[in-house]
Amino acid sequence: MSKPPVLVEALLKPEAYPHNPQRIELVQTQMSFIFLTGDYVYKVKKPVDLGYLDYTTLEKRRFFCHQEVELNRRLSPDTYLEVASIVRREGQIHIGGKGETIEYAVKMRQLPREQMMDSLLPLNRVTEDMVVNVAEKLAAFHDKAVTSPEISAYGKLDTITTNTEENFSQTKKYVGISIPSAKYDRIKAYTDSFIKANRSLFQKRVQEGRIRDCHGDLHAAHICFGDGIHIYDCIEFNDRFRYGDVASEVAFLAMDIDHHQRADLSQAFANAYVRLSQDEDLLQLLDFYKCYRAYVRGKVESFKLDDPYIPEEEKARNLAAASSYFELAESYI
Repeated sequence: MSKPPVLVEALLKPEAYPHNPQRIELVQTQMSFIFLTGDYVYKVKKPVDLGYLDYTTLEKRRFFCHQEVELNRRLSPDTYLEVASIVRREGQIHIGGKGETIEYAVKMRQLPREQMMDSLLPLNRVTEDMVVNVAEKLAAFHDKAVTSPEISAYGKLDTITTNTEENFSQTKKYVGISIPSAKYDRIKAYTDSFIKANRSLFQKRVQEGRIRDCHGDLHAAHICFGDGIHIYDCIEFNDRFRYGDVASEVAFLAMDIDHHQRADLSQAFANAYVRLSQDEDLLQLLDFYKCYRAYVRGKVESFKLDDPYIPEEEKARNLAAASSYFELAESYI
């Protein structure tokens, strides 16, 4: 494991913060360092270019911090507070105040970890009413979500094919590591043939305005049942991953609930959404998009195997998670 950057070491010290937190916990994703301080979360983007996102300059990181706050306020208006400057002052690194701005962070209210859907599911503490409430919030959000000819183009066959092809090309290197080659071939063949056989259905979705500016990363870890329902951490770094068929968004969460072995809740959620949105065609696309979304999760967990900042024991968990998502993807065929 590589040594953490100087900025990260500085932000693990209470004196870097205006509110002097008692303890600070660092969580990492492939694209961010996230500092949990009790009351607030500070999310700092890594200076990386991963192909599908580019955070390589300070100006780009500042822009995407602002995008993250603005887009997430659609579903979590009280959670996303501001873009905070990280400054160097008298040789020390601080959040906010006077000094030379060296970085930016998204500042959020810290939501209770124990109230996240992915924490509640294994404890059998998610009810049918709770998933129906999520469906209500999501259907209302999609109903108001922006659409346009530009956004609708993301539902066209060439874009859907680009997205699925990208999945397979980006996971080729993990064949034999996190996904067996027979499974890879079978999922690819199913995906290609489904798209060919359902051209007119995909076209109909575009004509009916079902392609929207969505959340883009709707899985159980991004839903919190505190006071009300907070749906947070949408995709801000690449419009193509946020623009899409509402069916794909519904399938993402339904798939993730399946992954927690609660097919009953997954079904209740999808059925409630269909009832509320009067989108009957969604059911014909559900398994296709569940397969696609499970594959994306397998891919993202596989990417972590190459991250120099992630310790080896965590990579063993990433490998197990990737394999289980690829297994789930195959189960929808």
